[in-house]
Amino acid sequence: MDVDVVALAESLREEAGRANERRLLVLAGDRERGYDALESILDTLSVPITATTLVGPEDRLRCEQVPQVTAGDLLGTTREVIAVDTHDELQPNALGKVTGAVDGGGLLILLTPPLEDWPERRGEFDASLAIPPFDLEDVTGRFRRRLVETLRAHRGIAIVDLDAGRLEADGLTDPAPRLSTGAPTPPPDHRFPTAAYEACLTTDQVDAVAAFESLFEGERAVVLEADRGRGKSSAAGLAAGAFAVDGERVLVTAPAARSTSELFDRAGELCERLEGDAATVESRRIETESGGSIRFREPSEAIADLESADVVIVDEAAALPVATLESLLAADRVAFATTIHGYEGAGRGFSVRFRDRLAESDHEVTDCTLVEPIRYAAGDPIEVWAFRALLLDARPPVDPLVADAAPETVEYRRLEPDDLLADDRLLREAFGLLVLAHYRTEPNDLARLLDAPNLEARALVHDGHVVTVALLAREGNLPQETRAMMYEGGRVRGNMLPDVLTSQLRDEAAGEPAGLRVVRIATHHAVRSRGLGSHLLERIEREFADGSGGSVVSENADETDAIDWFGTGFGATPGLLEFWRENGYGTVHVSTTRNDASGEYSALMLAPTTDEGTALRDRHADWFARRFAALSSDALDDLEPDVARAALRSVNADAGPPLALTDHEWRVVAGAAYGPGLFDVDPGPFRPLVVRYLVADPDTVDLSDREERLLVSRVLQGHDWDAVADRLGYHSASQCMRALGDAFRPLVEYYGADVALEVRDRFADS
Repeated sequence: MDVDVVALAESLREEAGRANERRLLVLAGDRERGYDALESILDTLSVPITATTLVGPEDRLRCEQVPQVTAGDLLGTTREVIAVDTHDELQPNALGKVTGAVDGGGLLILLTPPLEDWPERRGEFDASLAIPPFDLEDVTGRFRRRLVETLRAHRGIAIVDLDAGRLEADGLTDPAPRLSTGAPTPPPDHRFPTAAYEACLTTDQVDAVAAFESLFEGERAVVLEADRGRGKSSAAGLAAGAFAVDGERVLVTAPAARSTSELFDRAGELCERLEGDAATVESRRIETESGGSIRFREPSEAIADLESADVVIVDEAAALPVATLESLLAADRVAFATTIHGYEGAGRGFSVRFRDRLAESDHEVTDCTLVEPIRYAAGDPIEVWAFRALLLDARPPVDPLVADAAPETVEYRRLEPDDLLADDRLLREAFGLLVLAHYRTEPNDLARLLDAPNLEARALVHDGHVVTVALLAREGNLPQETRAMMYEGGRVRGNMLPDVLTSQLRDEAAGEPAGLRVVRIATHHAVRSRGLGSHLLERIEREFADGSGGSVVSENADETDAIDWFGTGFGATPGLLEFWRENGYGTVHVSTTRNDASGEYSALMLAPTTDEGTALRDRHADWFARRFAALSSDALDDLEPDVARAALRSVNADAGPPLALTDHEWRVVAGAAYGPGLFDVDPGPFRPLVVRYLVADPDTVDLSDREERLLVSRVLQGHDWDAVADRLGYHSASQCMRALGDAFRPLVEYYGADVALEVRDRFADS
């Protein structure tokens, strides 16, 4: 080999250490040559085995080894050298996570196929993009092509062609010497112990810890934002420890328990320093001598447990849905720490969407942003590369560029993957909006956008800038043997709606019609409420209705361009259900379990375009309406009444069984509405009446929002009178009972059989 890779690695490591930056070394070519070179490098570099990790499928080196699928275990940790074997596959998420785990002065090493061939290779991650009926041959390599371009374009990246023995780039930047900075000092008049500030590594971190002191007062919120590697979680941990030593009960929540490792480590160290053996420090629970504590709860559990906490700290808040964050605002003293450009969620969605809700709350807000890195120096070239390669800093166009956008000024555009690959600004704007559309948009989603054959993107552009974007997934059109396999319990990747309708709702024919699911849709925050989202959906429907809906590229299936249905699935809120209802979508299912992270039940909705799609929608809407009353008193007994109302309002009006009460049942209902009858004696007849009203006639029969909530809470969900009265603001259970009778009067008037009207007239005359 003409290139001395060991000497090159030593030079990169020396420069990285001198600048407190990272460097990246690409060993491209034959896999065995790559491992031989890697072993030689590790044998020579003075790096402890404990500070070295191989991320790959095999345990081939004398160091820690983790597969790419569990690379998230490295988050919150640091290594001096991380090597990633990408020959069998490359998961974009894993690349982002391992890059963030390399410490200042460290080296990231990529073992890759020859760079010219790499985009055309197919690995295990590519196989996950081959959504039936598409095959692996239909998956493209655009993401890797773009990745190779960024590797060749950025500073601090050395590339060695092992097969040719050629050095393509040495990665050395000859950085200027950096001035040393003094140790940070505590702020004057601080309330936290001095030790909390002495544990800080930067002035930014001191400011962040000091911001938490505002939570000593009630009705306060702290928002702590930072790019990864700035010490955000450490600052939150030091503050949590200081509160606990002061006797406060601190509740910590995050999308995953492992995300809080750094927080609990720093909190535990501070408590042990201040209290010694008197402090009890465990992995997710700390108790102090003063009676304070720090404990972790999953988001849904934390929401239910807010009253037991004095202070609530939400770590990685950007990776939680806005609805969950809103629920956590019920705490008087709460802090939100979030990564702005992270691998598990995007802070931009947090800052744009949730900050509006926070501003409307009663909390006085203290903001703090950490800019100075802790693990490596500012301007680190590998961070710059990772941000561009994985679009971690993707964002929509700035507000002035789209401020005048309206349905009549925008252009409808198909976002072809090749066009996105060729136009980095277009890609960044579209992906930036998709980041806002969902609380957990990851680098893997970038690869899916560019390479997955079942995905398509459409947008509205204003003066060339993306203002609204939708990500669409082809689903259904599955062969009989696949549908049978799903019905018998097998799983099919990517076909979310057919999978649920088949496996859970026992409809073996659900996967036969071809559909297009709206995976995500987002409108630029500066031009919301102008009808742009609805306009985009209308243009999409028009495109596919006229037969121009794109080409299906698989040669191994019998797909056509015809679409039988449009569909969507999302965490159900009244506003979202109403949006989709107004755009012609109808509810066919609400999940029976809450999402652990969002705390929301999921709704599935369909909008048919053909007779086959209409048949699918109609039978599932009918089944949904028939089962909803039973679900409401069982799995969905904690569903928000407003969500239940909106879900039923979104069912097509003909769904459900005909209203067929016996004469006796009508007497029971009318007796409770007009006479001395009691709902509690026989609740059964009341339930189909409520479902029929909410599905078919909410705009015809005049009931107030409060009365509808009463019907859901007491009649469908079966909550006791005292609980319903308290929740809906009635003075007493007796008043609540009378209100229920009053609410049924218009229903008896509208639906009641002759015998019911006779009961009404009898008591009206008495």
